[in-house]
Amino acid sequence: MAVRFLGVDYGARRIGLALSDYTATLARPWQMMPAAGGPAQSAAAVARVVAALRASDDPDLDGIVVGLPRRLNGDDTDQTPHVRVFAAALAEATGLPVYSQDERLTSVEAESRLAGREKDWKKRKALIDAEAASIVLQDFLDNRRR
Repeated sequence: MAVRFLGVDYGARRIGLALSDYTATLARPWQMMPAAGGPAQSAAAVARVVAALRASDDPDLDGIVVGLPRRLNGDDTDQTPHVRVFAAALAEATGLPVYSQDERLTSVEAESRLAGREKDWKKRKALIDAEAASIVLQDFLDNRRR
């Protein structure tokens, strides 16, 4: 039975997307899209991407994993309430279960991974959000298997 998840790294300017394989074992960066106004508008934009994905030859998604920003001590950041609004709007727009996953230091890890492969900062910047989404999704998948 195929199981597939979409990972989302929501930001005020950009949204990174990642997909799991059909066994929900491995995550890979997929694409980056610009944020569309506020959290609800951005959720509607991602829902359109999900609808297009579901209409393609790919099987339906089983859920969406949204990175939840936290401070190193575990407290919410200024962005956390916006991400919660985004996640709720995304769940409503897609009808899929939406899970949150701690995203502490994922951007730092994504930058580090990309720096080894891509020396040009402008090219890395275009890839970092999708890479961060794949890290968030992979953490979720790993925790799910435990």
